[in-house]
Amino acid sequence: MNEIIDKYTTHSKNLGKTDKQPSIDLNLEHSKCSSLNEQLAEASLQLRQMRGEELEGLNVEELQQMEKNLEAGLQRVLSTKDQQFMQEISELQRKGIQLAEENMRLRDQMPQVPTAGLAVPDTENVLTEDGQSSESVMTALNSGSSQDNDDGSDISLKLGY
Repeated sequence: MNEIIDKYTTHSKNLGKTDKQPSIDLNLEHSKCSSLNEQLAEASLQLRQMRGEELEGLNVEELQQMEKNLEAGLQRVLSTKDQQFMQEISELQRKGIQLAEENMRLRDQMPQVPTAGLAVPDTENVLTEDGQSSESVMTALNSGSSQDNDDGSDISLKLGY
């Protein structure tokens, strides 16, 4: 019974103290809130000034410092962009090598196709998407890969509408 009474008195004393505690906590939170609002306003002003807005209140020294900051930031942006371009170029070169190897592998796997009866007349001269004629494309392809056609066969593809 005494323990229950002690708990009751202790609890009632703590309730009296907690009434004062929230007001202290509330004042502390209010001051933090106003401090954060001030920081937000200052950061917003700096951002607008970095964008070239609201520069009227700045002196020459502040403008020069802002110019240096912007130039340093621009250099970092350009450097990052160059790195990304170089990574993309390397990746595309790697993919190009893989595709060339795959092309060679598929060419080696391709069975020799007899061309008897499959000849297409050369009277058609079709333009490709980039404006080259099919005849000029085939000439370029055949001149670059003449060692592959040592058996005398001519395998060609003509595209038309």
